[in-house]
Amino acid sequence: MKINILIAISSLFLTIVSCKQNAAKLPILGNREVAANGKDTIYQSIPDFNLLNQDSVYINNDSLKDKIYVADFFFTSCPSICPIMKKQLLRIHDKYKDNNQVAILSHTIDPKHDSVPVLKKYADKLGVSSKKWHFLYGARDVIYNMARNGYMNYADRDSLAPGGISHSGYFILVDKNRHIRGAYDGTDEKQVSQLMDDMDILLAEYK
Repeated sequence: MKINILIAISSLFLTIVSCKQNAAKLPILGNREVAANGKDTIYQSIPDFNLLNQDSVYINNDSLKDKIYVADFFFTSCPSICPIMKKQLLRIHDKYKDNNQVAILSHTIDPKHDSVPVLKKYADKLGVSSKKWHFLYGARDVIYNMARNGYMNYADRDSLAPGGISHSGYFILVDKNRHIRGAYDGTDEKQVSQLMDDMDILLAEYK
């Protein structure tokens, strides 16, 4: 399962690279199917969710209406890639902190440890607020299912991994219609710079 999902993520990135050669707008990624009328295409979209943020406020798709957002999966005690990912997300936060059309969603994959107060303390330490950046808490199975089936990402328990949890470091770019428009290695500064360039392209679609 882990290998298949990581292959899917890599395929998303390769699709982005190939589609951008002559693209004026970003491709829509993920699974797709032909509608019953045989003409329209139904694209994969982020499923409905209802998760608590660091301020004990429920966040769902309605909360993100008219926003694009970047999603990732992490845990506060992660000793490996998470600190690098958060450093890169801070770049995104700082660039778009005054843009009401942009949000960041960080889903904890260790709800046993990462309670809402722990997430609040973590956000405060980073110097960010829920006006822009939501640190989301929910049942483990719900979050893991969202990662795999919603965001085509990866998270799972792994006794051999640092911190006991294995996960990808990818950032997923989602548009206002809940479609995936990009996947980027959140530990790679150049890819995160590309993500921000792509966010500008995506925002231009709504002007």
